[in-house]
Amino acid sequence: MAEETAIVTGASGGIGLHTALGLAQRGMDVVMVGRDARRTSAARRFVEERTKSERVKTALADFSSLSEVRRLADELLSAHPQITLLINNAGTMSERFRLSEEGYELTLAVNHLAPFLLTNLLLERIRASAPSRIITVASEAHRRTRLDLSTLNAPSEWSMLRAYGRSKLCNILFTRELARRLEGSGVTAVALHPGVVATGIADRGGLVGFGWRLARPFMLSPEKGAETTLFLATLADPSPFHGAYVVGRRVAEPDPAGREEDLARRLWSESARLVGLEGVPDQ
Repeated sequence: MAEETAIVTGASGGIGLHTALGLAQRGMDVVMVGRDARRTSAARRFVEERTKSERVKTALADFSSLSEVRRLADELLSAHPQITLLINNAGTMSERFRLSEEGYELTLAVNHLAPFLLTNLLLERIRASAPSRIITVASEAHRRTRLDLSTLNAPSEWSMLRAYGRSKLCNILFTRELARRLEGSGVTAVALHPGVVATGIADRGGLVGFGWRLARPFMLSPEKGAETTLFLATLADPSPFHGAYVVGRRVAEPDPAGREEDLARRLWSESARLVGLEGVPDQ
C-alpha cells in the first residue's frame, strides 16, 4: 500500500481517529480531516507517535458548510495526484432542530449532503486512481426510518434520533446508487455499520445524552468500532462488497427502504439539486 492515499473524514477522534491509525500502520499516506484545528493536530500527533509515520497529514473543514466542503475538495485535489481510498466517517447528532450554513437541516447536511458533495467532487480523481474504494459509515439506526423527499429538509416529525436515522438511511441509499454508477470502473463503494461505539456523538445533554452516558461502558471501544472500516479498506478483493451494507465482516440486508433502487436514484437527484450539482451524469 506504499503509494496509496487515504482520506478519512471525522478523524479527530473516535472511529475516524482509529481508522486513520490503522491505515497509517499499514503504510498508507493518510489525510486526517477534522473540524477543529487543535483536536485534529492532536489526533495527528497521536497517530504519528504510534506509527512513526511521516506520511500523515491533516485538513480542516466544517461539514455544516458546503462551501467548506468545496474548499476541502479543491485542497485535496491540489495536493494528491492519487486518491485510492475515501472514508466518509464524519457525522453528528444535533440535540435540537438546527440549520446548516446553507439552510439545510443540520444532521442531514453533515451526515449526508456533505459526504455526497465531497465524494462527487473527488470522484474523477478516485476513478483515475482505480482500483480504489469509497467507504461510508452508516448505522443500524436507519431501520424503521422512512424518507419523504418532498420534506427531506423539513420533516414534519423531527427528533434527534429520527434525524440521525434518516441521515443514515441516506448513506445506505447513496452508496447503493453510487455503486450502480461505478459498476465496472474499478471503484468499490460500500456502506457499513460499525457497531454501537462509545464515542461522544450522542452525548448532547437531556435524556438521550444521559442514557448514552449510562450505556457507554457496555459499548464497543473506538478501536473495535474501526475494525469493519479497516477490514473493508484493506482486504485484497473488495468486489464482493460492492454496493453492499456490511455489519461486522458480512453483507447484511438493510431495512427494505434501504433497498429501494428508485428511491436511491431520486435521492441522488434531490441531493445533487440541494448541493448544486444538478445535471451530474451517470458515471
